[in-house]
Amino acid sequence: MQRDETYKVIVVMPAYNAAATLEKTYRDIPDSTVDEVILVDDASKDNTVEIARRLNIYVIEHANNTGYGGNQKTCYRLALEHGADIVVMILPDYQYDSRLIPFLIEPVKSGLYDIML
Repeated sequence: MQRDETYKVIVVMPAYNAAATLEKTYRDIPDSTVDEVILVDDASKDNTVEIARRLNIYVIEHANNTGYGGNQKTCYRLALEHGADIVVMILPDYQYDSRLIPFLIEPVKSGLYDIML
């Protein structure tokens, strides 16, 4: 799928102790489809933040653990502040296959659906 310049696609990653799997998850994100990746770290005890910064991911750190719901809210708020037209949430523990992002966003880009879950 060719990248469509009319849509800004941002991937958000709500992270907590994701150091072991973050790099694989990130490296499998199709560059041609995504404009920006944002990681929100929820006060991890491991080196998630250091790995994300080494990968040049935009990182926000919560001072205290806000839980999964609080982390998601921060992710979505940041994506909208960064001008996202389409937001894709990928968990950095590779629960979801990052390589499938083009297939997730195509129905939204084509106007078939407003949201994909």
